[in-house]
Amino acid sequence: MDIYSGPVFDMARTQFHRIADHLEIPADARDRLLYPKRAVAVACPIHCDDGSLRVFQGFRVQHHLTLGPTKGGTRFALSVDIGEVAALAVWMSWKCALAGLPYGGAKGGVTVDPYALSPRELEALSRRYMQEMIPFVGPHTDVMAPDMGTNEQVMAWFMDTYSMYQGQTVTEIVTGKPVATGGTLGRREATGRGVAYLIERALERLDLPMTGATAIIQGFGNVGSVTAATLASRGARIIGVSDHTACWFDPRGLDVPALMRHVAATGKLAGFSNQMAFDPAELLAQPCDILVPAAVERVIDGAMAARLQCRVLAEAANGPTTPDADAVLEQRQEIFVIPDILCNAGGVIVSYFEWVQDLQQFFWDEAEVNDRLYRVLQRAFVQVMERAARDRISHRTAAMAIGVAKVRDAKDTRGLFP
Repeated sequence: MDIYSGPVFDMARTQFHRIADHLEIPADARDRLLYPKRAVAVACPIHCDDGSLRVFQGFRVQHHLTLGPTKGGTRFALSVDIGEVAALAVWMSWKCALAGLPYGGAKGGVTVDPYALSPRELEALSRRYMQEMIPFVGPHTDVMAPDMGTNEQVMAWFMDTYSMYQGQTVTEIVTGKPVATGGTLGRREATGRGVAYLIERALERLDLPMTGATAIIQGFGNVGSVTAATLASRGARIIGVSDHTACWFDPRGLDVPALMRHVAATGKLAGFSNQMAFDPAELLAQPCDILVPAAVERVIDGAMAARLQCRVLAEAANGPTTPDADAVLEQRQEIFVIPDILCNAGGVIVSYFEWVQDLQQFFWDEAEVNDRLYRVLQRAFVQVMERAARDRISHRTAAMAIGVAKVRDAKDTRGLFP
């Protein structure tokens, strides 16, 4: 399985083997659980605005289809490679199983800086990528969603491209679409709202009030900004934020609505202030009640884990904490970790709701979507807390053990064909 290489997949593999050791999974049964069922690499040629022809590398990894179709986002970023995509697909499998969704994990992406493309070039690349994926995806095979560098508009182009080839509108091929084209109310905000909801549950267990609690958000994209706005609306004080362009910190609190208006107008945090600039490498180590890494993988290593000064670590990003950091955090009982496969599950949960509504052609209002979201998250949160307390293990080990065991049990029950 040498095609799955790189630090992100190495991290996913290390995590899995630790959980497999905990669950006492036999050595000869592990590769079937870990390695993806299918990986596809495609070339995506497009005509650029300057008249040139450029070819971009695209990927899609489907981890397993044991419980139903695969589900996962499509990422447009320069960091995308087959190892990263495979790791994200593996994590998505455990996340879906933990939440009780009838999905296996998937992830896709194109190696590109989407911000360097014109709107026409972005549409051309989006449509070409979906066109290349048509033989491998479908509403009951693999359902795409947005991720870093993609959004509702890209999903609408995906859906339209797939539908043109099918000769009919197939809204259920992607989730995270605009409401006008078969999307669901509450999907865009779902991940951030879920992060905030679980932070509230964690604070309750620590007997800490939300009002006045201080929070730092690393990453101010869709997830980070919605998390910040939701926490602020519930009384928290956001004292630090960052993205790839800037980092702002003020112990007195930041004006979150003003930050969101600035990002909506400019697409970035840069330019918001000349007075609150801060070293982004030091942001995670600042004292706070709530720390939310909502950017990319592997930002908290062992050294950083030893320096954290938060009470709640809410992993809104996928894989922000390395295995070395986990070993440190397991010794730091004062930090309440909400592991990524639980913390950011709100997005895929409401994507599942969108898929169900598209299949039924019957849509819910936003209050019903949110109510169902919180019920699923509450059930998963309680399961993780009970498993951690019963077995005296970390929250991450508990969450992953639940997810991996569900997939293992389903594979064992179905058997091996032929």
